[in-house]
Amino acid sequence: MDFSFTLIDLAGTVALLLWGVHMVQTGVQRAFGPRLRQFLGTTLRNRFAACLAGLGVTAVLQSSTATGLMTAGFAAGGMVDLVPALAVMLGANIGTTLIVQLLSFDVAGLSPALFLVGVMMFRRGTVARTRDLGRAAIGLGLILMALHQLLELVSPYEDVPSLRLLLGAVSTEPVLDVLLGAIVTWAAHSSVAVVLLIMSLAAKGAVPPYAAFALVLGANLGTALNPVLEGTRGDDPVAKRLPYGNLLNRAAGCLAALALLPALSRLMVEIDPNVARSVANFHTLFNIALAAIFFPLLDPFAKLLKRMFPPRMNPPDPGRPLYLNPNAQEVPALAVGAAAREALRLADVLEAMLVGVRDAFSTNDRRRINEARRMDSILDRLNTAIKAYLGSLDSGSLDEAEHQRIEEILIFAHNLEHAGDIIDQNVMGAAAKRLKRGVSLSEAEMTQITGLLDRLVANVHAAASVFMTDDVRAARQLALEKEAFRDIEETATQAHFNQLRTGGTDVATAPSALHLDVLRDLKQVNAHLVAAAAYPVLKSRGDLLSSRLRSDDEAGEEAEL
Repeated sequence: MDFSFTLIDLAGTVALLLWGVHMVQTGVQRAFGPRLRQFLGTTLRNRFAACLAGLGVTAVLQSSTATGLMTAGFAAGGMVDLVPALAVMLGANIGTTLIVQLLSFDVAGLSPALFLVGVMMFRRGTVARTRDLGRAAIGLGLILMALHQLLELVSPYEDVPSLRLLLGAVSTEPVLDVLLGAIVTWAAHSSVAVVLLIMSLAAKGAVPPYAAFALVLGANLGTALNPVLEGTRGDDPVAKRLPYGNLLNRAAGCLAALALLPALSRLMVEIDPNVARSVANFHTLFNIALAAIFFPLLDPFAKLLKRMFPPRMNPPDPGRPLYLNPNAQEVPALAVGAAAREALRLADVLEAMLVGVRDAFSTNDRRRINEARRMDSILDRLNTAIKAYLGSLDSGSLDEAEHQRIEEILIFAHNLEHAGDIIDQNVMGAAAKRLKRGVSLSEAEMTQITGLLDRLVANVHAAASVFMTDDVRAARQLALEKEAFRDIEETATQAHFNQLRTGGTDVATAPSALHLDVLRDLKQVNAHLVAAAAYPVLKSRGDLLSSRLRSDDEAGEEAEL
């Protein structure tokens, strides 16, 4: 029974260690994530600066996965060459070893102070970044407390014969240790936490140094497995080059180190008899050596990866999401940014639909009608994918600004998708009816319809710009377009009624009736563009009225006059 309770305590302590690492990573990502991404993007000009940037960014984030996601986005989008992207990952792998080096010293006594400082920053901080850094401080305190508790739990069982027998069997199978370390790291999604766990077990003699070093090799391999096994962005082969390249160089390094492990183990213990420090040093030196070996070989290695993953020649499915990387869901700032970028594709599709409508009216081509209607299904699929992607994010790891941005993305995507429905069901239906019944529009009516369609295309561009920039002046200008379309529709309606009064034309067959229906539908499309981008910006700044109705007092004053 005592042993069962100890296993529960051990599992709980490991979970506390993992949660502490998670809090440090998410706290720093919330505080500095967007700025670090911008900094990383500006340094990807050459391999030397890229390697140093990868080291620095990962040292701050304590997540090579987050750094890899940022870099993969740049590389897959063609904004950076594969060579500096690979250099970033070499630096990122070194960056993850720095916190292990720090915690390899006896700093467990700092945990109460970190809790105190972290809670004060989190509870008393008025700035979001202060609260995020407080969260990171609390997480660091949890790591130190978990490591200290782990040592206390392992100590009474150091001399248990069955445990000694098991550890002795493990220590004679380094390949098994590598596989075990890789699997545990893949499951934990944190090489830092796994290496810290190995370091603690080795410090109390629960794991011999030889086996500990092999487990560290497995942890280094496992952290490169996550982006590969859990999928990259869509099925684009170009997006797979960086994660597979990182996995291949780490696998090659692990094979070489495994062959030299007996000599390396003796050397590391001789350099520093402290086993915990030896594990941390081995982890750091392995990644430094790997970077030094592969750095001169990046050019041929990049060429090899390009041959392995050539660009896709067949056109991609336009309804398949391009930027909703499932791995980015671990980094809220990246996930929200990916969803925003995907939402912009809806604007591109809606613009293509409007161009198709204009061509359908001006050329009487039925194929343009069918093409525009197929695009509506693309809008539906993209909108559904964006909603599912954002809905899968952990709401507890999102800050207030990220929640607000998610709401804006959903509003934008929903309104554009609904605008596409209006074009598909109403506008294109009117175009098809016109061709089927042979109804002709006057030159003035055709000119007005094509002019409004061109204006809607410009408004789609304006909506996309407002969505990305939150520019208040541009939002106001876009909102004014709603009044302009309303005035055009009211003027056309009055002209239509005047025609009926004077000419006696039947409403069902009058060409201007079809013209009026199209104007009303285009006005609704424009209203959705305004609601998609302009209204959220104006509402957040208090510039949007809740109603267009006058108050009762104003109405009463006018009645008295």
